[in-house]
Amino acid sequence: MIRIWKQENRKLVEGTRDDGRVWVDARNVTREDIRTLESDYGIDTEIIMDILDQDELSRIDREDDYTLIIVRLPIFIPANEVSYFCIPLGIIIFPDMILTICWADCELLHDLTDNRVRGLSLEDLPAFVVRVLARADIIFLRYLKEINRRSNSIELELRKSVRNNELIQLLNLEKSLTFFTTSLKSNQLLFEKLMKTRLIQLDEEDSEWLEDVAIDNRQAIEMADIYSNILSSMMDAFASVISNNLSIVMKRLTVINLVLMIPTMITSFFGMNIHLPFANLPMRFSIPVILGICLASSLLAMFLLRDKKPRKTGPDAAERKRLRKRNRAVQA
Repeated sequence: MIRIWKQENRKLVEGTRDDGRVWVDARNVTREDIRTLESDYGIDTEIIMDILDQDELSRIDREDDYTLIIVRLPIFIPANEVSYFCIPLGIIIFPDMILTICWADCELLHDLTDNRVRGLSLEDLPAFVVRVLARADIIFLRYLKEINRRSNSIELELRKSVRNNELIQLLNLEKSLTFFTTSLKSNQLLFEKLMKTRLIQLDEEDSEWLEDVAIDNRQAIEMADIYSNILSSMMDAFASVISNNLSIVMKRLTVINLVLMIPTMITSFFGMNIHLPFANLPMRFSIPVILGICLASSLLAMFLLRDKKPRKTGPDAAERKRLRKRNRAVQA
């Protein structure tokens, strides 16, 4: 879908290509849109395919008729397994218009068309680009905070009961943070190149704004790294909890098997076709049953008492004796 926007009374409204300086907005690009971009705007097919590649990294190129900037944007799609990820946005600067290409719809484009970005002006196209980059950083920071809140909420659920669903959600959030970190670092290289090479003409105010954008981007990188480390530590901690719970279950099953093994062994003796004691007594059946119950109960009591026995946290007897001797020597 290709839409054209012009500016009236400092607001973006839909217009036509003949309205002077305009913004051509191509999002959810179809095959027909690709043909239109090639024929009407002279964009190379290879460049369009690069922009529509989900894994394309940030970069800037100077062509004969235009300047191409590709920047990574965050996007949130709740229906996806990994809800937070990143996509490329192609910004093509012509002398009299600016053109953006994106294979999906995203919050940044909605903010632009809904006039939620301050200081946006099509009269100064380089300044327009800087404000788009600044808005991308704001959305990155917002999504990082949302990921942190979601991970905290999942952690509270996992403390109640460790389930696969919550663990998978944590894994997906960890993937999102990895995508964000990679995209933010790619954008940082783009910002540094814009500040050093001056491939787009920026005045002093816009240059300072671009420096602020680079600072915010570095802050987002640090936040993503911190949240990723916290999430990795949380996953390791819950993996240890699961392993510990499994060890406890296996220990209990082992105790049960040992306890049940004693009456089984006794009854197997009396099932043999040989002469056994108590065979001629009236209570020949009750004796092995009572004996098995007593031995099994004794073994079970031994395991239970051993588990309840407090562990020594202080020095042992030899250490206490050595400490007493040293105290006597000091007092003497």
